Amino acid sequence: MNGLLAPWARQVAEAELSGPLPRRWAHSQGVGHRATGLVGILGDDSDLLVSAAVLHDVGYAPRLAVTGFHPLDGARFLRDVHAADERLVRLVANHSFALLEAEERGLRDVLEVEFPLLDNQRLVDALVWCDMTTTPNGERTSAKARLAEITDRYGADSVVGRFIRRASPEILAAVRRVDAELVAAQPR
Repeated sequence: MNGLLAPWARQVAEAELSGPLPRRWAHSQGVGHRATGLVGILGDDSDLLVSAAVLHDVGYAPRLAVTGFHPLDGARFLRDVHAADERLVRLVANHSFALLEAEERGLRDVLEVEFPLLDNQRLVDALVWCDMTTTPNGERTSAKARLAEITDRYGADSVVGRFIRRASPEILAAVRRVDAELVAAQPR
């Protein structure tokens, strides 16, 4: 991890989230912290992962919320205002199976055209793992508990609730893949 991108990402996320959305900022910090724990399995992609982790929810910032779909709003902000690394922008746009939520919102085509899925499954899974094993307050949790918390917070019949129900098998599979990599990387 060369660490060049992550300090910038943290500054941007903090500037956008810490004042208006302190709980979202706490979550983003926790997700970033979880990402640092994956340095051993991601190698050269670690700085990119930590950066995407801390920025994944930047689109919730009130001044950035244009469409109301935070992955798209955040990715556009990073691309248009900061000319951020394309892989970083695509990770933010598609984090935690956002394409399924975009479909629920009628934005799938927009998201797919502007920000195609990154073709690095390990990196995509790692960001899912970081996000879905971190509570809204930035603490560690299980993916199952996190999915239940999201459903409870938004309601099972809301757009987010429907998305989580559809995405849960994919999210849990991604978390299992990362967990398996972490176990395999342990010294014997």
